[in-house]
Amino acid sequence: MTTDALVLRHDEAGITTLTLNRPQARNSLSQGMLTALQAAFDAVANDASVRVVILAGAGPAFCAGHDLKEIQAAGYQRDYTERLFADCATLMQTIVNLPKPVIAQVHGIATAAGCQLVASCDLAIAADTAHFATPGVHIGLFCSTPMVALSRNVSPKHAMQMLLTGDMIDAPTALRFGLINEHVFADALHSHTLALARKLADKSALTLATGKAAFYRQAELPLAEAYAYAQQVMVDNLATQDAQEGIAAFIEKRPPTWCGA
Repeated sequence: MTTDALVLRHDEAGITTLTLNRPQARNSLSQGMLTALQAAFDAVANDASVRVVILAGAGPAFCAGHDLKEIQAAGYQRDYTERLFADCATLMQTIVNLPKPVIAQVHGIATAAGCQLVASCDLAIAADTAHFATPGVHIGLFCSTPMVALSRNVSPKHAMQMLLTGDMIDAPTALRFGLINEHVFADALHSHTLALARKLADKSALTLATGKAAFYRQAELPLAEAYAYAQQVMVDNLATQDAQEGIAAFIEKRPPTWCGA
């Protein structure tokens, strides 16, 4: 892609990096950005060469949330805002439902819908300089849609603390809350995230897709139903060639050769 694209795509050895590219607007989620991100994730979903996705941001911020200037310029028209938030919700669910792991690489602020993006990704690595917030309460607009992803990542008390106060939290606090997996020095962020992506890319893509889907599905079920569902997933998984190859490789003490079936 050209550098003026809203989302940049870089592919290397099964790892695709999608970079939000509105640095002058702190990568805010305009309607155009949402459309571009949706198209990028749809393309990745159907690309068998992609095994892991890294989501990053260009410029000083990861993502500052929705584009408030665009919302104001649209006159707060209901048809516009309904489409905007529907498209945002679709994008977040696309990330969750994508049959490949998605890692957020957060180098700067991730606020409001930007924080929602981080929470929607399967894993998140942040620089020590990163900060997070759901600050809508400061401007009279409660972060209701970011709340959905946030409340599925952190404890209720921590989620409510972020939503009710709107306060910015630093990377160590985000780690303690469970919003991110790790924080590292800023100059090591990309290499650390890439190392994690490569580790995942070495696994069976079929197994990762199976496990990711099962994780989110069972989390919404009552305990007995979750076990019944997970039991069937295990039975079906064990019938795949990749599972049988993995077991054979383990027993024979050799690296597995995945076939994706």
